[in-house]
Amino acid sequence: MRRPLIVLLVPLVILVASSRASANYVFTVTLLNSLEPNVTLTNSITGAPRTSGGTATFSYNESFTSLSFSATVFGVDLTATPGTPSSGTPQSADLNDNLTAAHIHASANPIPIGGTAGVVWGFFGSPLNDTNPSDVMITPTPGGLGGTISGKWDLPEGNGTDFRTQLPNLLAGRAYINFHTTQNPGGEFRAFLVAIPEPTSIVMLGTGAIAIVGCSWRARRRTR
Repeated sequence: MRRPLIVLLVPLVILVASSRASANYVFTVTLLNSLEPNVTLTNSITGAPRTSGGTATFSYNESFTSLSFSATVFGVDLTATPGTPSSGTPQSADLNDNLTAAHIHASANPIPIGGTAGVVWGFFGSPLNDTNPSDVMITPTPGGLGGTISGKWDLPEGNGTDFRTQLPNLLAGRAYINFHTTQNPGGEFRAFLVAIPEPTSIVMLGTGAIAIVGCSWRARRRTR
């Protein structure tokens, strides 16, 4: 009866050790209109329906003192809004699809689908909090609509807060990233950040698993 216990726990220890050695914790989410309340998607010129969305990949560093992300979005104009990092020649004549701002929002309480929370870190438009240092990089799609936006939320940055203060909310999944447009100033699409074990929990899990495996091994030695 002890042998299956070892078989089950050893992969767990390997998984924990591998996660700690990888130097980051990565997850990818899908940006959806359906997660925002009261979204309208029409072309300002023709009145025809339009589509938008994308994906975003997040990565915590090993010490959990920063959060990097890269978002690939479609259906929004990254260059049409004056004063934004990529402003220039519009990607389309449609005024409704202009990207005006993008942020991470978080709360100390669970956020239901369609619910809202305050801005804790902005990286496009206002507020712009990716400034210490500035890590924002924007690559509009050549000849298309949308592109890639990346940045890093460093320890001292935040909108009236900082990364360390918001880390418990981020790890618990009480946060979302969203993108605001002219037509949908409250948010056109969003994705919730995935809840992951807190760093101390990961370490405790690995320590506990190793201890159990060790006890089981010693017990098997005594029964031989």
